[in-house]
Amino acid sequence: MGAGASRVDVTEKASAMLRELREEHGPLMFHQSGGCCDGSSPMCFAQGDFLTGDADVLLGQIAVDMKNGGTPELIDVWMSREQFALWKHTHLTIDLVPGRGAGFSLESPNGVRFLIRSRLLTDEEDAALHGSEAPDVRVQTLP
Repeated sequence: MGAGASRVDVTEKASAMLRELREEHGPLMFHQSGGCCDGSSPMCFAQGDFLTGDADVLLGQIAVDMKNGGTPELIDVWMSREQFALWKHTHLTIDLVPGRGAGFSLESPNGVRFLIRSRLLTDEEDAALHGSEAPDVRVQTLP
């Protein structure tokens, strides 16, 4: 990806919830499927609980400062390849709002849900990120 440009970011409210979830569940990941209703919400899983494959692309990583300080933890954000074809010119920000979703996302029991806020990439971001039609493609492997 281009220097300084990213496809995904996270709000401080969402980061605070991710810190709590990390302490309880270990390393985390997101997947944005593009399904209907809550299937179109970003789903947070313990790393390895949702297997990605050829039908998914890695949009990028969000950095979340952990409670113990030190180096921020990087959390992979995945999207279905089909959905990426429609959203490739969009920057996504993971936010947190009150209310329960209807999915399997880890934050659900806390009475909150993650939500995607989107905007079009700027011309500069688009040019920096457009080195390939898809972002890095990696298949997740279990430890």
